[in-house]
Parts: sequence; structure tokens; C-alpha cells
Amino acid sequence: MTQVQKILITGACIFYAATIYSFFQQETPIIVLFFLLHSLCLVLFSYRTYMEVWDDREMIETYHQDIGMEIAEKNKEVQELKESMERKDRDRNEMANRIEALQLQENSYREQIASLETEVQTLAKESSEKLEVMAKTGAHELLPPLAAEHDEKEPVNIIKLCEKAKEELHVDAMEANLHITISSANSILLVHADPNRLKCIFRNIIDNSIKYMKRTGSLVITFSSVGDGVFIALKDTGAGLSEEETRHIFEMNYQGSNRVSGNGLGLAQVRCIVEYYGGSVYAKSTKGKGMGIYIQLPA
Repeated sequence: MTQVQKILITGACIFYAATIYSFFQQETPIIVLFFLLHSLCLVLFSYRTYMEVWDDREMIETYHQDIGMEIAEKNKEVQELKESMERKDRDRNEMANRIEALQLQENSYREQIASLETEVQTLAKESSEKLEVMAKTGAHELLPPLAAEHDEKEPVNIIKLCEKAKEELHVDAMEANLHITISSANSILLVHADPNRLKCIFRNIIDNSIKYMKRTGSLVITFSSVGDGVFIALKDTGAGLSEEETRHIFEMNYQGSNRVSGNGLGLAQVRCIVEYYGGSVYAKSTKGKGMGIYIQLPA
């Protein structure tokens, strides 16, 4: 109860007592005056009480609204936190799936590398046997002359020699609309061999791609280090040959169904050089899907 309410209720009591007393001592106007003052105090007391209750109700409603807004904000925060946790769960699951996929890919690569190493060892053995036969038959006559003032015991950077061969045939490649790309994880790969003979390998293969492309295309030459040797893949996007014809492309004087000018000695010379240095070479091709030549040389 406020101070004003206390005053009003006290005044109402006093005027009520005065009204009762006036019945015995005063005249009628005085009695009416005290009664009116008593009634006025009661009316004002009631009004003040009503206004206080109204103010309290508005305050309660405002308080309820504030609480409702705060609850809504907390619910929003909870929902955002829930969505954040769900996103993290999804990211965790995606990461687990990626890790599993990478592990499967790694296992696949390991199997491919093992298969490749086995194939390289087999080809090295076959090339060694072929080299012995070639030495007996005189096939090494296809070898180009040695580079002047170079000791074959000194290693050479085979990637640099490939780049030189590419530069020498650049004009012919441009005229044939052949784009040549050399790719290697290493800038230097050393091989104990004569630089003139190694460069001849790339010149012959690039020249073949230029002659047999017959359309705008590309030749990608990829170098990689495998074990104690160097593995080279030369893949073009030319017309290609059938599997049957591909088996014979390293034979002397062989020309396939897509023969053009030449004597059929280019790839025979490539095989002769590779096998002379203890390496191996083979080809894969599908009609209409280009030619791939793969070379392994000891470092």
C-alpha cells in the first residue's frame, strides 16, 4: 500500500467517525459534508488501488513478453547449435568416407606399382635375352654414332635430351598441329648412355607421331623413377593401330596399314638403342585411340 492510499483510507475513517458523531451534535449540512468527504476518500482510495493493479498488470504483461522473447532467442540458439552439431557430424562422416576412399585408392596404386615392377623385371629379362641375340646377329648396326667427346660411363640427364629433341622438331610439330608436353616429377633423371643415341629415341618417336597424327592432336611424354631405373611413357592421340599390327612395329622395315613415307627403321632403331643399354620397350594401341610407347632404362 502506498503512502497516498494510507492517507486516503485514514481520512475516510476519520470522516466516517465525524459523520457518526455529527448525528448527535451537529446540524444536517455538517453531517452531509462529513459523509461526502468520507465517500470522496473511499472513491479516491479505490481509484488509486485500481490504477496500481492496472500498472502491475501491464508490468506483468511486459515481463511475460520479455520472457517470451528471451525464450525464443534461447530456442534459436539451441536450434543453431543443433544444426552446427549436425553439420559437424556430416563433415566427420564425409571425412571418414574420403579417408576410406583414399585408402582403397592407395591399395590400388600399390597393386598397380607391384604389377608394373613385375612387368618391368620381365621386360628387362626379355630385353637382356634379345640383346644377346642382337649381338650375335649384328642388329646393333642400327645404333647411331656416339656423341663426340662423351664417355658413356658418364650419366646424362635424359629429360634434357628429350627437350632438345622436341625443340629440333618444333616446326614440324607445329605444321602437323601436334602439341607436345613433357611431364616429370623430377627435373633431372640420370642415365648412363650416349646422349646422341638417347636423343635419337625421342626424335624417332616424335617424328612418328608427326607423320601418323593426320589430325590436330597431342603427344604427352611422362618420365618417372621406378626402382633403380627410369620409366618413360609416350602417348599420342593419333589414329593408332590394331593390336595385331602393334605387335610388329619394332620389327625392321615394318610398316602398318597406315604407312606413309619412310623405311620402317625408326622404331626398330629405338628398340635397338634401348635394348643396347639394358632396357626394354613395348607398345600398346587401339585403332582410332592413339599409340602408347613405354620404355624402361636402367639408371
